[in-house]
Amino acid sequence: MRSIHEPKILILTGSLGEGHNQASKAIVESAKRNYPHMKVKVIDYMELTHPKLHVAGQFFFVQWMKHFPTMYGYLFQKTRDENTLIHMLKRLGSFSLHKLGTMIEEEDPSIVVSTFPPAAAGMSMLKAMGYTDIPTATVITDHTDHSYWVHSHTDHYMVGSDVVQTALLRKGISNQHISVTGIPVNPIFSQPVDRDQLRTYYGLQPSEQVILIMGGGEGMIDREITELIKDRNYPSHIRFMIICGRNIKLYQSLQDELAGLTQVTVMGYIDRMHELMGIAELIITKPGGLTISEALTMERPMLLFKPLLGQEQDNADYLVGIGVAKQALSGELQEQLLRLLSNPMQLEAMKRNAARSTHKNSALAVISRLVDIQQRYRTPRERYEEAFKLTYEPMPSELLANEYVSHHYDGFR
Repeated sequence: MRSIHEPKILILTGSLGEGHNQASKAIVESAKRNYPHMKVKVIDYMELTHPKLHVAGQFFFVQWMKHFPTMYGYLFQKTRDENTLIHMLKRLGSFSLHKLGTMIEEEDPSIVVSTFPPAAAGMSMLKAMGYTDIPTATVITDHTDHSYWVHSHTDHYMVGSDVVQTALLRKGISNQHISVTGIPVNPIFSQPVDRDQLRTYYGLQPSEQVILIMGGGEGMIDREITELIKDRNYPSHIRFMIICGRNIKLYQSLQDELAGLTQVTVMGYIDRMHELMGIAELIITKPGGLTISEALTMERPMLLFKPLLGQEQDNADYLVGIGVAKQALSGELQEQLLRLLSNPMQLEAMKRNAARSTHKNSALAVISRLVDIQQRYRTPRERYEEAFKLTYEPMPSELLANEYVSHHYDGFR
């Protein structure tokens, strides 16, 4: 049995989109830096519960986002608040709860934190069944209050902004169960960068201004953006840097299509995003939760383009509302870009707003809060063990209770 002096944090993530995994990695990295003796383990909930389908599920999810965004937006809004449809969706994965329960029993964590809504739903169901009393927390990785993140047996919520906190309060969640930590990003984004040194490393002239274009890990870059770049009328000091992520097909097509344009650099998936953000004058991106949080931490202004009518639109509304971003509608991207480039005072104001709104140590805030929660929710067994330093032997009545829960669970399985 795990000792109470060796807290173990179990993180449940998922591979539908890049943000859930990136948030998990940020928490792990912060734990390594600030709590080097802490045990932290990450498990992909989709891989655990659907080992034969999770890769295909990820592929079809991305295709759905690309080709049917309107349908996704409709379903998102339809299930924003609790209703019959969202209750059905929350229970879709219940047939595989035995895998989650078995894993929890084997890992014996002191707290479970979910960065993925279905994982939060699964943990809530296990607790509702009485199978476990382990404290559970949820890190919401967008500036949204969608009901799929909210579950009756979640003990605590870590959110990215006061806007989400207020929305959760309206849903009836007590303020003491909400912490505004920021969306967790890798601590490396909080460290200062030597812009002059990086500009030299990337072959930039002192006068060049970098416009960083990002499409997320899947490289979802719209055709209108490539048409924007092919316009040769930009001032000579403007340099476009395009990040295609893991989208090899996009990378190859842009290499061919934009060949010969000296103001354009096309890159694939990189693991030094903090460097590119650090030298960027402006970031053009879809408003994914982790991307915008990284940009906020780096205090970079953003131009947002074609957000999904769901969590991305919620993110965009938040960023525009705090004055760190502009949103370009279809057909007006070039106009918005030229307007920002011709107004350096506005760009500086957006940077100042980002500095006021960012959570520089968001991942550390999350991990510190998790430590506090697992201490507050320690079981009576652990308190007894700590106070008397004795090996705990369960009472007969507790054995009977455990036998009942085990029987109930086995019947469910």
